[in-house]
Amino acid sequence: TIPMAQTAIETCKANGFIVSVTIVGRAGEVLAQARGDGAPPHTMENSQRKAYTARTFRTTSGEFAKRVANDPLRAAQHLSGIILLAGALPIKAGEEVIGAIGVSGAPGGDKDEVCAQAAIDKVSAQLK
Repeated sequence: TIPMAQTAIETCKANGFIVSVTIVGRAGEVLAQARGDGAPPHTMENSQRKAYTARTFRTTSGEFAKRVANDPLRAAQHLSGIILLAGALPIKAGEEVIGAIGVSGAPGGDKDEVCAQAAIDKVSAQLK
């Protein structure tokens, strides 16, 4: 998990963004967190909430945000720890969601997701 977090931070840094990263496990528990040097303090909480959202709903946090925008009844769910921001991806072993990685700090969740994907790609051979 630490190499994944470091990869996400380094990828974002190479793109000019200072971020924080959280990786959660099957139960949504925090397995690793890392804060890029100079990342704003709120990015730690945001990265954790994004990762928790992606794990809980087994989809990207951005996709879940779109679902809520399109389904007012879904918006009525008041679950703690959920956030409607892009920037997190589920981590899968085959088709099974085994965790998620959330990134926060880039100017847009789509840019955070690029860094999360780089981290998943780094360990993809181990996830088969």
